[in-house]
Amino acid sequence: MNISRRKLITAGLAATAGASSLAAAALMARRYGLVPPDCKGFYGPGETLTYAAQRLLTTHSLAREFPRTMISKTPFANEVSPFKDDFKLHQPGTFKAWRLAVDGMVTHPASFSLSDLHSFPIRSQITEVVCEEGWSYVAEWIGTPLFEVLHSVGVLPQARYIVYFSIDRDWWESIDMADALHPQTFLTLGMNDGDLPVGFGGPLRLRVPRQLGYKSVKYITRLTATDNLKTFGKGLGSASPEAGYAWYAGI
Repeated sequence: MNISRRKLITAGLAATAGASSLAAAALMARRYGLVPPDCKGFYGPGETLTYAAQRLLTTHSLAREFPRTMISKTPFANEVSPFKDDFKLHQPGTFKAWRLAVDGMVTHPASFSLSDLHSFPIRSQITEVVCEEGWSYVAEWIGTPLFEVLHSVGVLPQARYIVYFSIDRDWWESIDMADALHPQTFLTLGMNDGDLPVGFGGPLRLRVPRQLGYKSVKYITRLTATDNLKTFGKGLGSASPEAGYAWYAGI
């Protein structure tokens, strides 16, 4: 294929302009503290641009909510790893001994039973789970907004992230305070007018409808408020970027 010298120069200038714009955007993101923990490497500038742009433009936006008529008749429960003994010990007692610990940068570290969580204001939303693998479904999610629990323990103003852990210690994620305090981010206890089925994360799942499904971690047992994600795992913010996914998965 023949490419003229002018086209080569034009393409080079465009690439340089694109790189310059990306670099300028990265500097702007740093100025406003909108740099994701997985900002290094080849995809780092793109991750930074995506995160900063969405935070600046959509901090208070809501995920789409659907009418009950659009609830999926057969929602897809993706495969999970075989349950470990720690989880199996809770099942015969219908999870009455399940606890959610809340620690880190809080005034009053606490531990909540499922019954305790039911004492907080209970809300519902009909939102869509969207998987990076291409499938999705709509369901009703019932629970307490995460901010209710965070306010009860007195999250310190310098906290920037909430890290959340599954009973499977290898499965953990984190979100910034914009999502942690968002009214649609739920500690989910129920689904479609019933208890939250085990296959969908029961007894307790963090539902983050403004991000892809892998941020809505199942079987939650601990929340930690922090101002620094570098001390967790490999310092990339969660298990997702450690496995090759983006830390911020906004939709």
